[in-house]
Amino acid sequence: MLKHTFFRSFVGLFLWFLGSPLAGYGQLVWTDPVFPRPDQPVTVYFDARQGTGGLKDCGCTVYLHTGLITDLSTQSSDWKNVVTSWGVANAAWAMTPVAGSTNIFKYEIKPSIKTFYNSGSATIKKLAFVFRNANGSKVGKDTGDKDIFIDVYNDPGLLSTIVAPGNGVSLVLNQGNTIPFSGKSSESATLSLVDNGVLLKQTQGTSLDHTLGVVASGNHLVEFIAETSTQRIVKSFTYVVAVNRPAVDPPAGTLPGISRPEPNTLRLALYAPNKPAVFVTGSFNNWALSDTFLMQRSIDGSIHWIDIPNVPASQSTLFQYVVEGGRRLGDPYSALVIDPDHDKFIPAALFPDIPVYPTGKTNGIITWVRPELPFTWSSPSYQRPEKQKLVIYELLLRDFLATHSYQTLTDTLNYLQRLGVNAIELMPVQEFEGNESWGYNPSYHAALDKYYGPPEKLKAFVDACHQRNIAVILDVVFNHAFDQSPLCQLYWDAASSRPASNNPWLNTIPKHEFNVGHDFNHESPATRSFVKRVLGHWMQTFRIDGFRFDLSKGFTQTNTLGNAAAMAQLDPSRVTILKDYANYIWSQDPQAFVIMEHFADNAEETQLANAGMLVWNNMNYAFNEASMGYTSNLNAIDYRLRGWLQPGMVTYTESHDEERLMYKNLQYGNSAPSGAYRVKDLNTALARQELIALFLYGMPGPRMLWQFGELGYDFSINTCTDGTVNGCRLANKPIRWDYQQAAARQQLFDVTRAMLDLRRTYPVFHTKEYQADLVTPYQKYIVLKHADFDVAIAGNFGVTAANITVPMAGVSRLYEYFTGDSLDISGSSFTLSYQPGQYRLFTTKRLPRPLKGFIPTGTQSPLAMEWSLNVSPNPGSGPRQISFELPEGTRVVLAIHDSSGRQVQRIFSGWMASGKQSVSWDGGHLPAGTYILRLGTSMGQAARLLIHQ
Repeated sequence: MLKHTFFRSFVGLFLWFLGSPLAGYGQLVWTDPVFPRPDQPVTVYFDARQGTGGLKDCGCTVYLHTGLITDLSTQSSDWKNVVTSWGVANAAWAMTPVAGSTNIFKYEIKPSIKTFYNSGSATIKKLAFVFRNANGSKVGKDTGDKDIFIDVYNDPGLLSTIVAPGNGVSLVLNQGNTIPFSGKSSESATLSLVDNGVLLKQTQGTSLDHTLGVVASGNHLVEFIAETSTQRIVKSFTYVVAVNRPAVDPPAGTLPGISRPEPNTLRLALYAPNKPAVFVTGSFNNWALSDTFLMQRSIDGSIHWIDIPNVPASQSTLFQYVVEGGRRLGDPYSALVIDPDHDKFIPAALFPDIPVYPTGKTNGIITWVRPELPFTWSSPSYQRPEKQKLVIYELLLRDFLATHSYQTLTDTLNYLQRLGVNAIELMPVQEFEGNESWGYNPSYHAALDKYYGPPEKLKAFVDACHQRNIAVILDVVFNHAFDQSPLCQLYWDAASSRPASNNPWLNTIPKHEFNVGHDFNHESPATRSFVKRVLGHWMQTFRIDGFRFDLSKGFTQTNTLGNAAAMAQLDPSRVTILKDYANYIWSQDPQAFVIMEHFADNAEETQLANAGMLVWNNMNYAFNEASMGYTSNLNAIDYRLRGWLQPGMVTYTESHDEERLMYKNLQYGNSAPSGAYRVKDLNTALARQELIALFLYGMPGPRMLWQFGELGYDFSINTCTDGTVNGCRLANKPIRWDYQQAAARQQLFDVTRAMLDLRRTYPVFHTKEYQADLVTPYQKYIVLKHADFDVAIAGNFGVTAANITVPMAGVSRLYEYFTGDSLDISGSSFTLSYQPGQYRLFTTKRLPRPLKGFIPTGTQSPLAMEWSLNVSPNPGSGPRQISFELPEGTRVVLAIHDSSGRQVQRIFSGWMASGKQSVSWDGGHLPAGTYILRLGTSMGQAARLLIHQ
């Protein structure tokens, strides 16, 4: 879930048009009267630009959806007395546009709140709202995608509030500024405005408006006093005026961010050019705003810095920067932050001892300087996988494990190691807005999001991976930042809800069509410095092995907004930017992985690959067509067809962004004309994923698989939390570890595991000498050649039986890897019949078979071998001799099966002693074709391909 926090600059905060319907400008909702009571009418105003902004500039009729929170509500969001229906274009619920604005709307609730909602004897606590267009496809809600609530006042007597600049707000101002002030009371009272004890204005009535002139420097307490003969209410806010001080450069070597020149001294430095003043407030000064904590400013005006004494490294420290208008933000280089809205939903068992938010003392995100817990790295013999041999397992912790924790992920590594992957790619774990998210809405790029656990648990996960020679790759998001980011808020245009034109890091208007959030300017030295510092932090602190750069094609100032095709064209500036980042990473770790989600023209991706980077190669569509049983072209898996000398593509069939192959198999799979073979059948669909695995992992080059793909995950990427498929791409998805209990899914796991074991064990699967036919619509093959042995992979992607001819010159005998069969051939090729979805993997050297639950190559027990099952002659006709060797006496069943697995003839059934055995078979009356000879015993079974002529 994405969360947007809207801050207002000093100017935007005070654009008040007092006495007009626009008096709530800068707020999401407001009312007239200010203090709604149950027995009175009230007019509700809504500014579509605020909150989630879902109805901003919609040009549509805006409807309200409304109810109450009462004493009968069981929780704070339990609506009662709902008087509207969702998605119904009822004119009675339509709001009225306010004259002079295209985004402000009003609605009159009359003759009274109680009557309108028919609330009876219930005590009304709040009015509840969500605003929408006619069918509900566009929605206006509060920040964080929350419902909107307005307090209702039941108690009689005097009430008061500061409307502008707002209750409790602290402002940072300069001499010569003004503060437009507005205070309201619920009934006529003596209203007074006092600044540091000096009466500025006094009036009798329900409203006091005044413009304060900022003259004196230092700290100011402004009080709004409402007083009757029986009651007196005081509301207040503070402001501070910066004292002019001479510029002073920070000590040599000071970098923006947080450091400790001494154990008990905290040094803070903020890159903020052209900012006249920056204050620090935090746990060390009880969140006070005073000129004592005005930061020093460097001579060139770019760095604001301060040394704060008596802040021990052994205790947690919280702080914020406060800039003009009172905007508060954490440090851009924060390693952890505190969130007032979402931390309360993180259980202590997941992340213990999160500090309590200082409610009432500050607002917004806080930097948390947490004492670093000792951690000992224990993987000195770690061997990072070779780039060309990468098999990356991409996962989203939230949808992979119910605990969504690094600890549980560490406990799951045995599973991933057994599968055979050698790298794990974590979707973004940097601080993002909200708790539950894919992570592509980043706010603090250097901070670890607490939703997955504390830093030491991530370190332990990386360390445990390295002990298994598994690399850890982080998905990082440097195309954009979201509103909550301090890089946004430090230079922010509140009126337009976007970065200001003088923002050193971010573009005011994005430069390309695919942008979300706020677009980074990677031509800016400030951005380059920030990105490198953040990358270095993740590498140095957590020993990360590399990065996958999200939307790397967006790292450009070439303006292609509105022209998505132009964005993919060769962009020399973008290439220079990406090379600069890659070279920085390699300066820290020469073997680190640098992976780009790029999808640009081949001319550009070639330059990136030649520089040593990898690029994502999305083959979801092609493999999906093949998997469903339709015409397909898999040529894009071959890096040589791009003119490359090295395999620089990370090829995948599924990623977080792609529809699941199994879902489309079950929904849209093809069928044979007879109906006897249907891809939509679950077991058939799963078997076709085995075929996909052979061709995906059988070709040379880096690979990636998406979580649970090895078990045939069949929930759509657009599955909603209620189980429907309705565009809910970012919604939580079912976590299905129970798939392991299904035999057909376990077989897919075993085949995937076997292919990854072959890649890990034998150099032939990384050869540069290979040929393939991946273009023929249904029948495809791959031939790999190496000095050790050759490999032939063939498969029928169609839905009817077919022959496949594979070129294999100079070879006389082949061994089928999965069944252990041998095949004698002659000539320059061989042809076999394949049932729909059937696959075979032949080698010119006999390899140990990958039995279910097999142990990696070289450590199998003798019983895992084939007992030398053989049939001669093969191919042949007429009488045959079948021979095998049993390690001990056992009951034996010897039978012939067709290629679909159906038994067509039993040759022998009975007890046999240990040792060499021989059985004669006359060939029976079987039609010519390809069969499987199966030997079944109490110890297991063996099989051999039988070609009957």
